[in-house]
Amino acid sequence: MRNFDKAWDLFKEIKQVDSSLLTLKSMSIVLAKYTKFRSFDDTLEVFDKMEKEIFVDKVFGVDEFNVLLRAFSTQKQMMEARAVFRKMYSRFSANTQTLNILLLGFKESGNVTAVELFYHEMVRRGFKPNVVTYNIRIDAYCKKGCFGDGLRLKEEMERLNYLPTLETMTTLIHGACVARNVFGARGLFDEISLRRLNPDAGAYNALISSSFRVGDVKSAMGLMDEMDEKSIGHDNVTYHTMFMGLKRWSGNESVYRLYERMVESNFVPKARTVVMLMKFFCENQRADLGLDLWRYMLEKGCCLHGHAVDVLLTGLCCVGKVEAAYECSIQVLERGRPLTEVGFGVMEKFLMQTGKTDELRKLDQMMKRLQNVLPPSRGQAIGLPASTTVK
Repeated sequence: MRNFDKAWDLFKEIKQVDSSLLTLKSMSIVLAKYTKFRSFDDTLEVFDKMEKEIFVDKVFGVDEFNVLLRAFSTQKQMMEARAVFRKMYSRFSANTQTLNILLLGFKESGNVTAVELFYHEMVRRGFKPNVVTYNIRIDAYCKKGCFGDGLRLKEEMERLNYLPTLETMTTLIHGACVARNVFGARGLFDEISLRRLNPDAGAYNALISSSFRVGDVKSAMGLMDEMDEKSIGHDNVTYHTMFMGLKRWSGNESVYRLYERMVESNFVPKARTVVMLMKFFCENQRADLGLDLWRYMLEKGCCLHGHAVDVLLTGLCCVGKVEAAYECSIQVLERGRPLTEVGFGVMEKFLMQTGKTDELRKLDQMMKRLQNVLPPSRGQAIGLPASTTVK
């Protein structure tokens, strides 16, 4: 809720109750929010206060320094991260993890040149890279479509006796996928076993994505079946990649069949996959499947993302299933989740059109009760415009 004063009071309270409960994770949570919502100076100030007022029994060293750097790097604030590094480098004994945290930040910002410049600067300072360092550099090149440069770094690793890991090979398969080099991707995948490594879901997902890049639906489906044969569980990336690929290359029925397969396996998809499926169902006049997905997720103890709810309510109302949409709205509110302004607007429109003013009044009252107990949230529009009040 960005109530930093209360967060700090809680820090002090925990220190008095049991200081051992305050860990690097505790520090990371607070610093991450400061870097996201407060100024650079505020973040450094709270780091200093943590050392002097909270973690008083602990001598701050490289681990705490790395937590601070990771907070800036995660927010892609690399100018700030570099400034902190140069300002505090002489005080803390930075290590290879420090190097990798900063490299990862530069990589996530999408600046390959900055990754390489910083890498060589750190090597000149005497830092010794490791396998993680090379994996970050390889990933930076692969994400930019520079597959050849990624392979060059793999060869450099081997010359220095750093054996490529499963992560290295998976990253390169993704790089081949971005470069639309399906043969290169397959060759790298086969190389995993030759290196006496065991491919996991990540490696299979990378190869499935590569197959869909060239429209090879048969190979992608075969890889999914192969995962089953080897008892390698499908994860959310597997399903999301398959759904997106089938939508593009294979038509609606194949998506419906994969959805049935997912439900039969009791797999619970994550928010982005749910939103994508809900849009697909409703845009193709299959709001019934959208409602089925809603009920399935509720059975699994999940209340859908606000956007997915909006899509479902709109889809149901547009095919005349206003009563079903109303029941979904009630279920959302009963779980302590407000409808978005869009969702409430849809229900208001269709309930008024069908003369269901009592139902609309109930929704309005439930929304207002939630307003009284829920804190304001950036992601949810819980305030109702005056025009929605039903008398």
